[in-house]
Amino acid sequence: MRAGSGADTSGLPRPVEDDSNGARGVQVVVRDLRKNLRDGRCVLHDVSFAVQPGELVGIVGGSGAGKTTLLDALAGVRRADGGQVLFDGHDLAANLDAFRGMLGYVPQDDIIHLELPLERTLHYAARLRLPAGTSRGELDAASARVLAALDLTNRADVPVGALSGGQRKRASIGVELLTDPDVFFLDEPTSGLDPATGAELLRLLRILADDGATVVFTTHTVQDFARCDSVVVLARDGHLAFVGPPSDLCAYFGVERVEEIYERLAESTPDAWAERFARHRPADEVARMRDRPPPSGRRGPGFVRQWLVLTRRTLETLVRNRLTLAILLGSPALVVAMFVILFRPGAFDFADPSPSAITMILFWISFGAFFFGLVYGLLQIVTERAIVRREHLVGQRLSAYVLSKVTVLLPFLLLVDVTMLAVLRGLDRLPSASVTAYLSVGVTLALEAAAALALGLLTSAAVSNPSQATLALPMLCFPAVLFSGAILPVHLMAGVGAAISTVIPVRWAFEAAGHTLGVRGLLLHGGSPLGPPLVRAYGDAGTQAAAVYWLYLAAFVVVFLAATWGVLIREAR
Repeated sequence: MRAGSGADTSGLPRPVEDDSNGARGVQVVVRDLRKNLRDGRCVLHDVSFAVQPGELVGIVGGSGAGKTTLLDALAGVRRADGGQVLFDGHDLAANLDAFRGMLGYVPQDDIIHLELPLERTLHYAARLRLPAGTSRGELDAASARVLAALDLTNRADVPVGALSGGQRKRASIGVELLTDPDVFFLDEPTSGLDPATGAELLRLLRILADDGATVVFTTHTVQDFARCDSVVVLARDGHLAFVGPPSDLCAYFGVERVEEIYERLAESTPDAWAERFARHRPADEVARMRDRPPPSGRRGPGFVRQWLVLTRRTLETLVRNRLTLAILLGSPALVVAMFVILFRPGAFDFADPSPSAITMILFWISFGAFFFGLVYGLLQIVTERAIVRREHLVGQRLSAYVLSKVTVLLPFLLLVDVTMLAVLRGLDRLPSASVTAYLSVGVTLALEAAAALALGLLTSAAVSNPSQATLALPMLCFPAVLFSGAILPVHLMAGVGAAISTVIPVRWAFEAAGHTLGVRGLLLHGGSPLGPPLVRAYGDAGTQAAAVYWLYLAAFVVVFLAATWGVLIREAR
């Protein structure tokens, strides 16, 4: 496309003898790409063009032109509804696994953890992306090579969040450079950067292209055209308005300055621009297609290695964010302190029990375990959405990712639950019971916390941004309170309410804790005359064996985790 070449609008470019001699870079041929939104609106209208190996190509257009949609289709991130994307003559959708190892993709969002130092970020990315069997020395060498190439060696120990905007964007590109990709896609890499920093980033992309890589990026900044070999101009709703070298832009659009192109695009309908370019494009325009076999898919790290690396990265990210760590540990401590202040000692005294206090203590420790698990999981995935999508594109197993979150966060929840039981028992807010009984209660709270954590992860995977995850917290907590069977016994609820209570983990934890601590016997035979009527009011709550309640809670864990994995798979597709 250096000379404005592109795919024939009437059909696929015809294959020719490959004369690349194995040269680096990928030929990208786009034929009649079409994309519709769920509401039926078309945002890509039969877009066709070609990009040759070693070219730097900019995709430009105003808001709503479909630049990101087109780039995602080219990179295999989101498939188009019609048409084809061909890499070296092979359909990308049908051969995505084969091309994963040679494809780089940088979205607008940062695809790196801001809490980690740059060198650690590259270290984890290398362990996740480089082939199985890569030695530690080779991993370190790859990271050092990328840091040197991006002129970031002196910033290796700086947290990514402390880097400047341009350095952070280069760091995102560096993660992709670890695998030395032959084709590179970037979504508005200069957005938000000052002109000098943006120009420096374009110089880097020019170097990558001159080194043989195929580089395609979106932009709305006309200054970015200067280093491009060719420009793809999209009119509103993804109509192809121009493909060719930037030197032809002003003449084709009839303007004196490139900046005036946006105004010209608004003067006619998108359909009119597409029809004009179709007439302008030579009828016999044919791209020379490579005729070489697709690469053999490289074998990446296995499930166990991915799980271990992701677990270590999650833990290090958590530990390095001191504010988050303080909230995770400090908020449970504050809540337990409030429990101590709220309840008087001796509520479980056999000679003089306090039935209402007993019910509330059991409920609140059950709800506390649920609340902590929910809060721990709610922001885990939604804040890493871009990272998860990109890493899955290069072969990361989503099951390993979800399991790594549970592996790191569940021990924190166990610590919280054990501390809560120990403090409340030590201060006489819970009854004297055997070690076995408290181990049983601990298992109950641990399973409940795991179920809540899984529910939080599911919600985090399902929402679009952290604000939605925060708003979901009360929506999940209110049902847990109202349908727990503590505020209103289950058998006194309306039919629909009783049905809802069966899918509330707090209900089963509340009943299990009461069963294990012998609350029914205490209320029936203790010294309070209010005990027997209260037992009758709660019906058969707490009469099943603890193992039965554990089975219920374990089922919640499995179902919620499987649903989380399913949502991530759907989003990835």
